[in-house]
Amino acid sequence: MAEPVTLMDESVQPLSTRCRCADAAPVLRLFHHNIYEYGRGVRGLFLMTLSRRELEVTLGKLERQGIHHFVQELNQFKVNLFFGRPAYVAVARSIVTRPLNALTAEEDFMLGTLLGYDREQQCRRFLTRSGRGMPEDLPLAAE
Repeated sequence: MAEPVTLMDESVQPLSTRCRCADAAPVLRLFHHNIYEYGRGVRGLFLMTLSRRELEVTLGKLERQGIHHFVQELNQFKVNLFFGRPAYVAVARSIVTRPLNALTAEEDFMLGTLLGYDREQQCRRFLTRSGRGMPEDLPLAAE
């Protein structure tokens, strides 16, 4: 008995469900750069805010490469994707239990430090957010 003939290969998604690569290209370039930095040991934790369409593409790549990650839901259109070394991701997951702007000064400091942000600026941010003040005459290291 002959197999039924289909007009379209079932593995090909209709245009409406395919990722629009042109729309996602800048984000994917940044994502690939972050993967490169991860592989070189430049940083241990990364954070990207993505659309759900971009998330689908990036999650597949992270899973294929065995890179630890977790997703923080923001709204129906956007998510925060954290990925990196297992211990870093585990700590970030334990800290990020609510919106980032609702983190305590201590949680914000720890997360910023794990993400590799400038340590001195993180210290200044912590002192400001915690209400502990900061000597105004202390210049930034970059100044």
